[in-house]
Amino acid sequence: MSDIEILSQPNRRRVKDKPGFLNTAGKVLRLQWPLYLMVLPGVVFFILFKYIPLFGSVMAFQDFRITRGIFGSDWVGLKHFIQFFTYYDLQKVFWNTLVIAALNLVFTFPAPILLAFLFNEIKNRYFKKTVQTLSYLPHFFSWVVIAGLTYDVLSQNGIVNSVRALMGMDSILLMQKAAYFRGIIVITSIWKEMGWGSIILLAAISNINPEYYEAATVDGAGKFRQAVSITFPMLLPTIVILFLLHIGNFLELNFDQIINLLTPMTYSVGDVLETYVYRIGVQGGQYSLTTAIGLFQSVIGFILITVTNKLSKMYLGEGIW
Repeated sequence: MSDIEILSQPNRRRVKDKPGFLNTAGKVLRLQWPLYLMVLPGVVFFILFKYIPLFGSVMAFQDFRITRGIFGSDWVGLKHFIQFFTYYDLQKVFWNTLVIAALNLVFTFPAPILLAFLFNEIKNRYFKKTVQTLSYLPHFFSWVVIAGLTYDVLSQNGIVNSVRALMGMDSILLMQKAAYFRGIIVITSIWKEMGWGSIILLAAISNINPEYYEAATVDGAGKFRQAVSITFPMLLPTIVILFLLHIGNFLELNFDQIINLLTPMTYSVGDVLETYVYRIGVQGGQYSLTTAIGLFQSVIGFILITVTNKLSKMYLGEGIW
């Protein structure tokens, strides 16, 4: 036996003794099957409602007919995309979507961050827990309930107009005025989701080393200075991740919220892509056009999250991949 063969024998034995991938996977599955069982419903959900529907995107390039199905419908190329970009009503709907999405990004997204900062400064534990619980509660109400409360508060005999009457001012039908609709959307979004959105940020704040605050106090830094120089920089990675997740759904507004608050008098400023898709797709049966709109939203979301993630990693060193 040559020297080369002798030297190579241990290597061959070590490779042979290594367990195969299937054996390792089977062993891990047997040991950790409860964890995989917990994950299974989420995996099934994403397969059924996220991945399988992707095959239906071909309807955007067809004149889809239910009687013919996907394989029997005529191909029309970019016809529905051209209609989307040139039809006046769709341009107005797209503009409404952009405006409301931008308002949500500017006002609704920072609200949980500000609330988390305020909660962090409350020292009385019982008071803090009580206020936190009250801020979480609206998240568990459906938008039907929230819309009903909003109509009652802003109605002619509601709290707002009752206060205006006491001050000698005329009542205003706020829900029927197009000028107030977008503001109502933003305010109700903040009220409903602000407390719930602050949970992740409060968890991140709790992981900050208290010694940083103690050292800052010794150096004479006040609460505002501590928040700016310690809390915010420590929270920045979490804020960046939340922002990236939010920007990916920039054009996807809350359908339940808008459809329940929308009135015929506010269609000019409140009719967005989701409500338009519901009206012409579900009620009107124009499945190809609505599929094209949905595909356009997905592509824009993908581009936004990809670009912002790259910029975030370039300048802040944080990203979601």
